[in-house]
Amino acid sequence: MDKKDLAVNIAGVVLKNPVITASGTFGSGKEYSKFVNLNELGGITVKGVSHEPWTGNPPPRVAETYGGMLNSVGLQNPGAAAFIAEDLPFLRQYDTKVIVNLCGHSLDEYIAVAQDFSGVSGVDLFELNISCPNIEKGGMSFGTDPATAEKVTAAVKPYLKAPLIVKLSPNVTDIVAIAKAVEAGGADGVSLINTLVGTKIDIYSRKPVLANVFGGLSGPAIKPVAVRMVYQVYKNVKIPIIGMGGIMTGEDAIEFIMAGATAVAVGTANFINPTATTEIIAEIADFMQSQNIKNINEMRGVV
Repeated sequence: MDKKDLAVNIAGVVLKNPVITASGTFGSGKEYSKFVNLNELGGITVKGVSHEPWTGNPPPRVAETYGGMLNSVGLQNPGAAAFIAEDLPFLRQYDTKVIVNLCGHSLDEYIAVAQDFSGVSGVDLFELNISCPNIEKGGMSFGTDPATAEKVTAAVKPYLKAPLIVKLSPNVTDIVAIAKAVEAGGADGVSLINTLVGTKIDIYSRKPVLANVFGGLSGPAIKPVAVRMVYQVYKNVKIPIIGMGGIMTGEDAIEFIMAGATAVAVGTANFINPTATTEIIAEIADFMQSQNIKNINEMRGVV
């Protein structure tokens, strides 16, 4: 199949295929480069980058669950300056789109990390993680309140040269209200969903398995929720969607595309199968050939 048939457009940025990596599951690309030809990917979304280095949460911070995993890593990262100096030059060697995930605990922190990248070239898209706990609001996520979500989107947008994708939290009553709010704030696209909040208890020690008690649930267990939310958001916003949440196979990815996603992000699957991304690309192409679908964009939102 011609590679052009798999190409998709996210806010004016053309990806050679719709498969990218989900933030926090692929490091900054270098960690997986021995297993995956990074040139084959539509894009690489790096682990969350903050203005100052973050140490993350105390261990244990990962736990396996039925149909998925819980993580409470806490967005550990060395900070924007280290990422720009060390990771970005490595990624620019490859023929793939670079998507930088930005995070912060306050509006000022979000603005500061956006400013860190304001004069930096080599980033194709930014993804704003608004599932971070807002320390100014007692730990409530930026992404659970439409007004706050719109405010943080509008605050960082002016500092970024590349289009801004806002990553939505599923831990809300009305995902459409949040999507509309970030669209109003100037978002060029949305990605959804981030992890659901969960916990796991060791019945013998009678304590939570995670030191932080709560963690983000990802993997196949959350896929039906994610597909439902993508479907809802696609019907209500004009900006493109990156769908994610439990994508393990090409069929999973196609479900998201048919629900309305322009691109898809593979996350937890990378921990189980380091070559999951490239296998999914091949499976999408095989499906299209078998169904006589000439161009991947024909599938978007057909449901």
